[in-house]
Amino acid sequence: MTVTYLRQGRAGRRTVVLLHGIGGGGETFAPQLEALADGFDVVAWNMPGYGGSRLDGEMTFAGLAEALEGLLDRLKAERADLVGHSIGGMVAQEFVATRPARVRSLVLSGTTAAFGSKDGSFQEKFVRDRLAPLDAGQTMADLAKVAADRLVGPDADPFAGPAIQAAMAAVPADTYRAAIRCLATFDRFADMAGIATPTLLVAGEVDRNAPARTMESMSRKIAGARYACLAATGHMAPLEQPAAFNALVREFLEQVPG
Repeated sequence: MTVTYLRQGRAGRRTVVLLHGIGGGGETFAPQLEALADGFDVVAWNMPGYGGSRLDGEMTFAGLAEALEGLLDRLKAERADLVGHSIGGMVAQEFVATRPARVRSLVLSGTTAAFGSKDGSFQEKFVRDRLAPLDAGQTMADLAKVAADRLVGPDADPFAGPAIQAAMAAVPADTYRAAIRCLATFDRFADMAGIATPTLLVAGEVDRNAPARTMESMSRKIAGARYACLAATGHMAPLEQPAAFNALVREFLEQVPG
């Protein structure tokens, strides 16, 4: 499975791979591509189904981890620093659980270690509610208009809303459906204590999708993990507070041995 990607920086430096959320492809990491390129080889992947990357059949976390491994092989990167946001953070957790030798460090943003309830009722309702507008005939552009305001906090960068709306409107409806269904299957809760990779967790204070208290709890289960919470920030920290987010990521990466 071959994925497309955006890239800034210089080959031969440490590879930092940015793994985006459901609402857009690699372009949602535009501020990070620009800000980190002076010190790293920065790659923002387009998850299968996004940005011209092909999605064959059902989207699964096992398949996404395989696609990420294929990308690292193409980049000739034996190890990479992974920055995963939302479902991208879940992909990062899946990858480090199954291929730990290929991960130098983890940055987890606006994500969780497991999704939903044990009996599956929350997941079923979540999928049904999230896909209902599409089932009723709305377009991704229609969904994007509503989501852009719901995802950000009160102090978001003024460019964040339009960027989120444009990115989400460009996501194929079939990809969005597949990603929502995939998201609802995630559960790596039991593997957190086994993560031996240097890890930074970045939460948004008013994030309703991945609450700060949940991410803080995650940080306590990962040995040596660092935790930061960005004030007045919602679910889209990399776009809402790019300067603060980039500073946290850069400081963390520079402290992880190359």
